[in-house]
Amino acid sequence: MELLGTLECCSPLAGEPLDTGQAVRLARVFKALGDPVRLRIVSIVASHAGGEACVCDLTASFDVSQPTISHHLKVLKQVGLLTSERRASWVYYRIVPEMMAELSALLDVSGALGGSREAGISGQGGGR
Repeated sequence: MELLGTLECCSPLAGEPLDTGQAVRLARVFKALGDPVRLRIVSIVASHAGGEACVCDLTASFDVSQPTISHHLKVLKQVGLLTSERRASWVYYRIVPEMMAELSALLDVSGALGGSREAGISGQGGGR
């Protein structure tokens, strides 16, 4: 699978529509994040001391097998959310900050919606 690379041409969703290629690439990233284990892996790595986590730290956080964790890590690397580095017999994972910044910028629709943030993740408020 091809790495996602940079999303250099993506503006906030409310600013202009995505083209087909952008939508396909972004769908792969969001599909990867749509799995609860993968989302937790990203959260653990991002919040871990020093900004990186050893695979040994990750496997201890889940009630799934090590090969399952390895599969999820591979998917996250393939879409460009994580990078890794082998040190002796352990592999350490880091968030790709540019990818997180681009996803954050893409989803920032506050300016296009007049700064309204009434409807949060819970879907409460906003009267829509």
